Amino acid sequence: MRSSMRLLICACLALSPTAAAGAGDRTLAQVLAAPDTRKVLAEIDRREDETQRLLAKLGGIISPSGQEQQRAEAVRAEMQRIGLRDVKVDRLPNVVGRIPGRSGKALVFVATLDDLATVAEHQRAAAAAPRIENGRIVGPGTNTASTVAAMLAAADALVRSGVRPEHDLVFAAVAQEETGLDGMRALYPQYRDRAVAFVDILGDGDSISYGAIGIHWWKVIAKGPPGHTLRGGLPNVNQGIARAVDRILSLPHPAKHADSNTRLNIAILNSGKVFNHKPESGWFSLDIRSLDGAVIGNIEKEVDLILGRVTKETGIVFEQSPENRSPGGQIPGALESPLVRWSAAIARHLGREAKLSNAGSANLNIAIAGGTPAIGIGSERGGRRGFADEWADAGVLKRTAEHVALLALAIGSGTKPK
Repeated sequence: MRSSMRLLICACLALSPTAAAGAGDRTLAQVLAAPDTRKVLAEIDRREDETQRLLAKLGGIISPSGQEQQRAEAVRAEMQRIGLRDVKVDRLPNVVGRIPGRSGKALVFVATLDDLATVAEHQRAAAAAPRIENGRIVGPGTNTASTVAAMLAAADALVRSGVRPEHDLVFAAVAQEETGLDGMRALYPQYRDRAVAFVDILGDGDSISYGAIGIHWWKVIAKGPPGHTLRGGLPNVNQGIARAVDRILSLPHPAKHADSNTRLNIAILNSGKVFNHKPESGWFSLDIRSLDGAVIGNIEKEVDLILGRVTKETGIVFEQSPENRSPGGQIPGALESPLVRWSAAIARHLGREAKLSNAGSANLNIAIAGGTPAIGIGSERGGRRGFADEWADAGVLKRTAEHVALLALAIGSGTKPK
């Protein structure tokens, strides 16, 4: 979408007290003027320092995908302290708690519990725990963990303010997002039949995703005869890998299908360890993305053909191992839905010019692929993620909590934007 068109849509969606948006119940101004809303926002403001300390605590807990248990237990303890109902940790471990509603339906907020393996390495090497410094929470682990801390801050403020929502407000810290959205895959079926929407918390709302791009990751393994340099020659695994990589990256699909955000990337090459040995095996990564699932399938067929041809030419044998498949999808009318309109209005209230996208690539993909309305509210959360000097921005942390709370008050009450 061209930037001018995006700005026009954002301007139309940023609801003001006098903006007409079809049939509905309340304007954002009316939501903001409600006593419950004033109490909730005052609580978030009053406990801002405590939220930053919570983030420093959570961020300091080593939590790579598949090893989130300690952070999950800390989140469970915080949910229980807040007073959320039915707090539980499952085997993944997802952590879930709720504020009960009356309708039997649920608005589900989701934040990522796990982190990158590289972040865990920096956490282990860190000389000290994360610290609060000049409007930042500094230390490896703080950037991603800020989404969980913001979600908990919003939940805390809602409980302390005595809010009684129409729909259940569910707060879920989900595991293994970085390695295949496994936590969300387990959570989604539990709420699919009664969820009015899922909200994937990724930032303060500088961007809003309302559709999902399909993502397929493959590990392409190459095998051939080993040998010493003096007795080496061909076939050589690296010749096969190089030839395959060059041809795959030369495929025309990304340019041909640019309108469906088709992307193709090879980021990792891995084979030998020493100078004087011909490796027996190696592998490379393959990342295929598109809004059109048929295009992804066509690319994968082309890759199969390329690997077969390279095997005939070089004698190197290939095998493909699926690493991650994140489903894509588009829900008709999502852009004009109350969910997107409320979030865009809230973002404008918080001083953000929301950039709208139909190509989300996170936990929301699972819900959208299942036909359930979902958005991802995103932004830069700080800086240097994945580095030893990683940090989270305290202002973004607070705005994210406010965005979550306002969505809970607007959508959780069962009203539509007016």
